Amino acid sequence: MTAAIDFRRAPPGVRLATTGQGLLAAGIALFLALFLVVPVVTVIYVAFTEKGSGGFTLVNFLDFARTDLFITSLWNSIYVSAMTVILASVFALPLAYLTTRFEFRGAGIVQLLGFLPLIMPPFAGAVAMQLLFGRNGTVNLLLDDYFGFKIPFMEGLNGVIFTQAVHYFPFILINLSAALRNIDRAMEEAAQNLGCQGLRLFRRIVFPLAMPGYVAGASLVFVKVFDDLATPLLLNVKDMLAPQAYLRITAIGLADPMGYVISVVLIVVSVAVIGVAALAMKGKDYATVQRGGGGLARRKLDRVGSIAAYGVVALILFLVIAPHVGLFLLSVATVWSFSPLPDGYTLAYYERVFVESGVFIKNTLLYATLAGLIDVVLGVTIAYLVLRTKLPGRHWLDWTASAALAIPGVVLGIGYLRTFFGVQLPDGTSLASLWIMIVLALAIRRLPYALRACYAALQQVSASLEEAAENLGANKFRTVKRIIMPLMMGGILAGFITSFATAAVELSATLMLVQKTSDAPLAYGLYVFMQSPAGRGPGAALGIIAVALVAICSLLSNWVIERNQKMRGAHRA
Repeated sequence: MTAAIDFRRAPPGVRLATTGQGLLAAGIALFLALFLVVPVVTVIYVAFTEKGSGGFTLVNFLDFARTDLFITSLWNSIYVSAMTVILASVFALPLAYLTTRFEFRGAGIVQLLGFLPLIMPPFAGAVAMQLLFGRNGTVNLLLDDYFGFKIPFMEGLNGVIFTQAVHYFPFILINLSAALRNIDRAMEEAAQNLGCQGLRLFRRIVFPLAMPGYVAGASLVFVKVFDDLATPLLLNVKDMLAPQAYLRITAIGLADPMGYVISVVLIVVSVAVIGVAALAMKGKDYATVQRGGGGLARRKLDRVGSIAAYGVVALILFLVIAPHVGLFLLSVATVWSFSPLPDGYTLAYYERVFVESGVFIKNTLLYATLAGLIDVVLGVTIAYLVLRTKLPGRHWLDWTASAALAIPGVVLGIGYLRTFFGVQLPDGTSLASLWIMIVLALAIRRLPYALRACYAALQQVSASLEEAAENLGANKFRTVKRIIMPLMMGGILAGFITSFATAAVELSATLMLVQKTSDAPLAYGLYVFMQSPAGRGPGAALGIIAVALVAICSLLSNWVIERNQKMRGAHRA
């Protein structure tokens, strides 16, 4: 009787927490504390600790401010991130607007190709971009032969901006396209009836209403670029913050406070950018009367408009496809230097990769699978505790797990080394040197993706189904197993595949944690190969394998989501 009264007092679908749920929440909190909070807090603590005495100090930050290299690196990182957002916007805005607002033949293909860069690790595309757009790359050689000039696409910071913009602009494209589709196009029709046309219509009506989607994508691009480690290093750009943090720790050691100070600056800027983006949208109304399905039909382009639109789209898609084409050509080229195309072709690099680098592929499959499983288990559990119980402090689990998005990979790697390097196993092995630490770092880094997928899936499961099962005598475990999990399966699989695919090409954290080649994943092997000209052929072959792996996972994820939506639609019908 008491349980029935408690259930009636709780909000619909929300149950008072049991002892078992409390223990489960405590276990998750302990996991997040050990492998996310403690490493990050350790990095912050060391940054404010005086070397030698161990007392609190701000001297480390004063030394940072007095060092020209660090200040230059900070401004370079901000400049590169901001310029990447601008250039990525130049790529994303035309694709999003044209494919959502006009009758555009091939719009679906354009949108699909627009997402293509996300399946390639940016540091792998960096080398391909050098071969295509560098000083002696394909494009500049042709420009010099035919027109007598070259364009410094890849010189210094320009190379990082160009490479990152091509890779990360889909984040803006995805969010902006979704926002544009949700705008009531009747508002555009009203503006057109009042004489507002062309760029003025876009600038005064359409873009302001789509601003939440744009800001979400732009802030994500800024943070991703600001935290990136491998792309600047492969382009030989070291005067940026993330490379400086890595170089200080690897060259001087874990005792050097500057690596930790730089890490704190990375965290502060990342959190600040996300916070500023949220504040910029706060208090403003972007709602429309109805969603984008109604109102004005897609407009037709005249002949001149069509030619201009297809020209812009073709140019952007050329840049999108270029890194993939360049990486493939490099993977089959015998010699490719000072010529528009390779001198000859071979498959020897693929044979070498499969023979000599099979351990990279095997480790990647193992690590990414384990990380994905950890993420979906935590994601399902946290989502259930937040949405289906009244457990005190349950929202802190959600916020803590999601906070991993704002923690740069290099910071997490440094935190793991500092926290666990001194922990010795009975055989004398350092805990930080075990391959399982790589798995845990990958799981923490990708947990927010799986959590959001599981959270969304559980939100679509009616709590009345659980109540009906329990009223028929099913216990909590049986209800979760037979009712909740099958209905959430689409979101769970999507979360697993997303975590798997992104963990498979993660480098920033693993670059810090790999202690021996036999434990290295594919991304680490790819980075090592790309360090020398002789290894770029095998590295490109390994990169193509990574691209294929992520592409297959992405297709599976889309298939799972679409299949789940169709099943839900059929069930409702």
